[in-house]
Amino acid sequence: MGELKLMKGNEAIAEAAIRAGVDAYFGYPITPQSEVIEYLALQKPHETTGMVVLQAESELASINMIYGAAGAGKKVMTSSSGPGISLMMEGLSYIAGAELPCVVVNVVRGGPGLGTIQPAQSDYFQATKGGGHGDYSMIVLAPASVQEMSDFVPLGFDLAFKYRNPVFILSDGLIGQMMEKVELFDFVPRWTEQEIIEKNPWATTGKTPGRERNIITSLYLDPGIQEKHNEKLQAKYRKMKKEEVRFEKIQCDDAEYLIVAYGSSARIAQKSILLAREKGIKVGLFRPITLFPFPFNEIKKMANQVKGILSLELSAGQMVEDIKMAVNEKIKVEHFGRMGGIIHSPAEALEALEQKIIGE
Repeated sequence: MGELKLMKGNEAIAEAAIRAGVDAYFGYPITPQSEVIEYLALQKPHETTGMVVLQAESELASINMIYGAAGAGKKVMTSSSGPGISLMMEGLSYIAGAELPCVVVNVVRGGPGLGTIQPAQSDYFQATKGGGHGDYSMIVLAPASVQEMSDFVPLGFDLAFKYRNPVFILSDGLIGQMMEKVELFDFVPRWTEQEIIEKNPWATTGKTPGRERNIITSLYLDPGIQEKHNEKLQAKYRKMKKEEVRFEKIQCDDAEYLIVAYGSSARIAQKSILLAREKGIKVGLFRPITLFPFPFNEIKKMANQVKGILSLELSAGQMVEDIKMAVNEKIKVEHFGRMGGIIHSPAEALEALEQKIIGE
């Protein structure tokens, strides 16, 4: 067993970055994720692993620092919350267009606008549908525990470099601020300059003859070349959809009804299905772990088994649209959510299932 610590979700993300051999973190504080950069500043990883930690002057600056360092083949990451992520969208589109690997963490707060510093899941569309401009996609991982906040950092970098693409970790203020026991993974050495050159022949290091001529760009003025570049990107996204779908099923084998939830809502739903089964209602929980690629086929299969599905979200209803696409009107699909930083209770979720799905 690895080292055990009691940590906040945000602290676990930061510690995982140090242990994963990350070269640099560029970010800017915003509630409810400020502990990420605070933890990194206190740990001073530049003295132990050589990791650079820099508070940029803004989120705009931090995402462009990510763009530059990623272009050199470095492991780089940033984190923010809704308003800050919005400022990063242009840079993320450039990074996706230039096919560069990085990890971006969003510890979601309520919106729109400045909204509230309380937890929410209302950035689902922003993460899964691109958020920025152009036809691009990012793998989106949705942790439901502090342990997964840690585990998804090395996984995120593995996927980012596998596909040369940004990977998004979509958490929320509840997971970011809560404290749980975490089993920490062993330290991964940072890549040497030679390893960067060998692993990432596309990178512009400036230290290898001819390598300085590698061009990192998302600009293609010729429409034909731009279209071919987009076709290449779409082929990559199709490969993601085929190979990278992740999900968890809880008490689904005999389920007659289904709750679909991710992140903190999935934690709440686990208690809801226990309350339901105490009343003799056979309810299962389907938890998407990747929100992109979304587990359409797996939910479609569940639609052949159950009588109805409730999408449980801390939002006005965003993931529910993907669920409806998956089941294609085979069965009833409804949404229940709270907004403004209010968190639904397990009893409220069960009541919504009974009224919206079972009661009709």
